[in-house]
Amino acid sequence: MDRFFRISERGSTVAQEIRGGLATFFTMAYIVVLNPLIIGTAQDADGQYLGDGSQPNLALVASATALVAGVLTILMGLVANVPFAIAAGLGLNAFLAYGIATQMSWEDAMGLIVLEGIVITILVLTGFRTAVFRAIPAELKTAISVGIGLFIALIGFVDAGFVRSGSGVPVELGIGGALTSWPMLVFVIGLLVTAALVARRARGAILIGIIGTTILAIIVEAIVGAGEAQTADGQPNPGGWRLNVPRLPDDIVSLPDFSLLGQFSLFGAFGKVSMIFAVLLVFTLLITDFFDTMGTIVGVGRQAGLVRPDGTLPKTREILLVDSVAAMAGGAASVSSNTTYVESAAGVGEGARTGLASVVTGVLFLLATFFSPLVSIVPHEAAAPALVVVGFLMMTSIKDIDFGDYEIAIPAFFTIVLMPFTYSIANGIGAGFVSYALIKVIKGKAREIHPLLWIVVVLFVLYFARGAIEIVFGVS
Repeated sequence: MDRFFRISERGSTVAQEIRGGLATFFTMAYIVVLNPLIIGTAQDADGQYLGDGSQPNLALVASATALVAGVLTILMGLVANVPFAIAAGLGLNAFLAYGIATQMSWEDAMGLIVLEGIVITILVLTGFRTAVFRAIPAELKTAISVGIGLFIALIGFVDAGFVRSGSGVPVELGIGGALTSWPMLVFVIGLLVTAALVARRARGAILIGIIGTTILAIIVEAIVGAGEAQTADGQPNPGGWRLNVPRLPDDIVSLPDFSLLGQFSLFGAFGKVSMIFAVLLVFTLLITDFFDTMGTIVGVGRQAGLVRPDGTLPKTREILLVDSVAAMAGGAASVSSNTTYVESAAGVGEGARTGLASVVTGVLFLLATFFSPLVSIVPHEAAAPALVVVGFLMMTSIKDIDFGDYEIAIPAFFTIVLMPFTYSIANGIGAGFVSYALIKVIKGKAREIHPLLWIVVVLFVLYFARGAIEIVFGVS
């Protein structure tokens, strides 16, 4: 096992890999609950929910979500030997539910996901996706890592309700500018303890933080009964737990239902909407998936010490190939496009350096198909401290960017700030690439830009202009 995964060679141990795999799983296990809440509660153009039902079937979506995440994460570990986990992509699933399925049936929408996965797989097999990855300047790759650090820190703060939209201001601290709920107190305690453990270089710091904060949350809920953030009748409860109420479930084990697998129509969408609109939908999915993944593997890979001086990773082609297959698998299983998860950084923060950690995470996802009631114990307030701390760790590479050189500093700045400000990795990368090319042209240095990077810049211009394109061609 040591030879296969090169554990000793990368300065790791089996114990570190297991801890890392556990940390990654507990940090991203929320997707087993959250993905069904996003795509499982949305109706398609025919008024049907996933699984062709008149009522949501969240357990059905949860089982398939965990299954695909488990299989593809194990595949990533075995084929690419990196500590990267895969699951249904956030943002992509929301776009699928509210931007695509409302125009057609769920089967047609999932067919577009499969098509996007096929196209992106072809780009990998032809070497185009890997070549683009290598054509990006090293400092822009560093900026991507830093931006993702800020992004996942913001995700952590927002998930915990520590930062939320306010009255008269875009965001504010807690509820009305104050920390006035028990769940937020649990988050703050978990964040401070986790940060202190990381500062002391304690082994298992992040995993200890997640488990410890979850136990604290269960105790607090048993005493004060804060309840859910949204009541049963749909009324908001600002002082409640977000995503899950931390209490032991009535049922520990449930049999999974995988009947969603295979419910897709590859070309059905082209009979429901115009050809131009269908192509634009596939392109939007592709460009988002393409660069979200690239940003994630650079950021997490750098944190793991796997990035070479030229900004590349070992087995880049294999990483991108598994990620592309994951997009197809997500559509084929009706759980939305699957992609490499930035939360993998939590496992890296625990010392994970090899694919063994991914195998551990994947096995836990497969077990989660049976133990989904246990997965739902962890509230956002218990998992979010890990995201914030990992965000800090990823931001430390900002020192490698020369902010005295405005040619790279300005694009790096746009890359870093637009990821959290627009809640999108792809938007940040696109803004960085476009501004980098523009500055080079204005300064008469257009020849310094790699030809493949020019192609990417043009694609991002189309990506940002897709709304105007839809208006011009009369699609919506």
